[in-house]
Amino acid sequence: MEMLPSSDDLFFGQCGLRILRAMRRIIRAVDLHSRELQGKFQITAPQMICLYSVAGQKGLTLSRLANEVSLGASTVTGIVDRLESKGWVRRLRDPHDRRKIELEITAAGQRIVDAAPPLLQDRFSQRLRELPELEQATIALSLERVVEMMEAENLDTSPNLIPSADVHAAQPGSQ
Repeated sequence: MEMLPSSDDLFFGQCGLRILRAMRRIIRAVDLHSRELQGKFQITAPQMICLYSVAGQKGLTLSRLANEVSLGASTVTGIVDRLESKGWVRRLRDPHDRRKIELEITAAGQRIVDAAPPLLQDRFSQRLRELPELEQATIALSLERVVEMMEAENLDTSPNLIPSADVHAAQPGSQ
């Protein structure tokens, strides 16, 4: 005799599929945003995040930038090397402490910042802020549960929505 799926199985099947599709859409949105930056502006998402930070803070050092964007110092050094080679930022030595190097955005870098779309995480953060606090907390708890279910609690994280391939591409020695 053939067993019919239980209502619990049907519910899980429908919800499980919805969750997997939603996760895939999130991943796809991050990928499309990254491709748009690369295609239209010849800049990776990590480079854009760093460029925005340099544009927004006068006298930013490499170590403060690394902290600001939640990336490693060596990764940020490589990113700044590429931004500098494109003429979008410059390194300036502090006249009072020659060991201290500050970053400054150039006019060409500012044009990129002005023309580029807002970062995906900035758009997301703004929309999230518009939700009631209870809904924000529910989303946070649900996503933290998904992370736990995927056994991903111990993965290194950043608040930036950067595909890992972009971060690795931004390290010294790449492109």
